[in-house]
Amino acid sequence: MIPYATVEAAEAALGRGLTWAEAAWFWHSGSTPDYCLYFESLVILLAAYSLTPLPLALIELYAPAKLTTPYKLQPQVRLSPAAFLRCYKDTARVLVLLTIGPLLYLPYPIVKIAGIRTGLPLPSLGEVAAQLVVYMLVEDYLGYWLHRLLHCGWAYDKIHYVHHEYPAPMGFAAAHSHWVELLILGFPAFIGTVVVPCHMSTFWLWFAIRGAVAIDTHCGFDFPFSPSKLIPFYGGAECHDLHHFGGRWSQCNFAPFFKICDYIYGTNKGYRHNKASLMKQKDTANITVEK
Repeated sequence: MIPYATVEAAEAALGRGLTWAEAAWFWHSGSTPDYCLYFESLVILLAAYSLTPLPLALIELYAPAKLTTPYKLQPQVRLSPAAFLRCYKDTARVLVLLTIGPLLYLPYPIVKIAGIRTGLPLPSLGEVAAQLVVYMLVEDYLGYWLHRLLHCGWAYDKIHYVHHEYPAPMGFAAAHSHWVELLILGFPAFIGTVVVPCHMSTFWLWFAIRGAVAIDTHCGFDFPFSPSKLIPFYGGAECHDLHHFGGRWSQCNFAPFFKICDYIYGTNKGYRHNKASLMKQKDTANITVEK
């Protein structure tokens, strides 16, 4: 909560006028407890999961196959509207239960003690960018190893198999997982914010980006403007689609963001084999559509 009663008091304390972003933050958070601001980050995550996949879901369901097949990574698989709805309902239920349960109560004291702040001034763009890079790298490394462990026998059979229910994923399958897996793979997202504390607004942005990336990597499409073609070392939908295609035996593309860990630890080798298999299926699908 901002310790100033008025904008004038805040400007006097800062020794300058508020920027438009700081004024907006003042009016939004001036009388809002820090705990409620933290909870809003989880609401943002749920909103991102619910809304971001919709455009591509509608394209996959209703656009002519001739238009979508060249860009769909597994064009031979076409899910029904009922499958999309079931995936969303099952996942949303687990996310809501986790949000009002352990994700609401457990991490907040940790990030608060670590030094996350809610007051003024707001961080600079350079500070925000540097912190987000740290958070991505931390989650990429920890997420890589946790994901790799989930492909071991018992962990896959009891937990991770739920996420691989969709060998050809779509955006709503990003969080389609066993509730234990959501806690395990959600854990690294908080570690970076503890190591490098940030402003609550950056915390919100981080969870919005994290949700958007998870949806992008599961979207099932590879367009010319896809982020993987614009951001260096970013794996994107193609890499993760190949991981899903391999199922329980997949030994490639474990990292959530970048290709670096898979390259360093040699788990990018199965990428070529899976890609060759997918390309054959894609060529067959393209020929069928043309006919």
